[in-house]
Amino acid sequence: MDAFFASVEVRDNPDLKGKPVIIARNPRQTGGRGVVSTCSYEARAFGIHSAMSAQEALEKCPQAIFIAGDYEKYRAVSRQVREIFYRYTNLVEAASIDEAYLDVTENKIDSKSAIKIAKLIQHDIFVELKLTCSAGVSYNKFLAKVASDYEKPHGLTVIMPEQAKSFLAKFPIEKFHGVGKATVPKLHELGIETGADIQEADPLLLADRFGVYGWELYLKAHGIHNVPVKTDRIRKSVGKERTYGKLLYFPDDIKGELENLSEKVAEILKSHELVGHVVTIKLRYADFTTFTKRRTFQQNLSSKEEVFISAQLLFDEFEYDERIGIRLLGVTVSEFGALQAELDIQ
Repeated sequence: MDAFFASVEVRDNPDLKGKPVIIARNPRQTGGRGVVSTCSYEARAFGIHSAMSAQEALEKCPQAIFIAGDYEKYRAVSRQVREIFYRYTNLVEAASIDEAYLDVTENKIDSKSAIKIAKLIQHDIFVELKLTCSAGVSYNKFLAKVASDYEKPHGLTVIMPEQAKSFLAKFPIEKFHGVGKATVPKLHELGIETGADIQEADPLLLADRFGVYGWELYLKAHGIHNVPVKTDRIRKSVGKERTYGKLLYFPDDIKGELENLSEKVAEILKSHELVGHVVTIKLRYADFTTFTKRRTFQQNLSSKEEVFISAQLLFDEFEYDERIGIRLLGVTVSEFGALQAELDIQ
């Protein structure tokens, strides 16, 4: 989906059309706190992007319109989009709230053209939901992903088998899906700047330097990515986190919030008959320094009390600095037992 959250807001409020819209709490009202979730393409023209601090976004674009965001609404729209996908194939793998992979080798309209199906999906989403999306069509997931990012918004890019290597050769390494910020400078040290450099690199050197990932990167640069679309995913964790507009300073307040988060996690565990054995808590200070602590417990963890007691034990191990204040807390339960089921929880 194109600038999904911002596009939904513009759709629902036509007065926002053509204006720089940012999904984040208004830093004018929060003392500069907040982080950009996404923004309209008009805002992106000012150099604004997701994960940027709201204050920096405001400095780059003083006329920006900030909207805190309605994530229940976005999830509902995401479900509507997914229902459109299912008209054409049952092989749908949700990659996130605004992105999915579809295998249309065999499809419900008996079309031999994946390009036709992509155009039909774009049409349905635009006519029925008044939103736009960009599509990538190719013979594997990696290339489809690369293609979907190539021409936005409302783009359609096709990479045929005979085009794959030449298409990837001109790509900067930063554009390769799966190459993280920490990996880019390491690749640059080896003189690898583009897809062509990976194609010409010694695969043994890449494997020696980066392990299995280096070999996979070499294969991807040659258009090889034999990973099927997975329609069912095994849930590996259940977590909840919250960012606070008013910073938390006192341990009693922090533990009270950990209790609230534990209750929400326990509700999900109960509804899906899951029991876990590992608890992780995340703590982010006002200066964005982030810490996590994780511990494995012998007993089953599923109730609010069990999760909260475990989270509280982990918090007590932190060398907590009350002077800075906490802006985010998170509680996660993982390592599920025998009751684990295949599901996707958002």
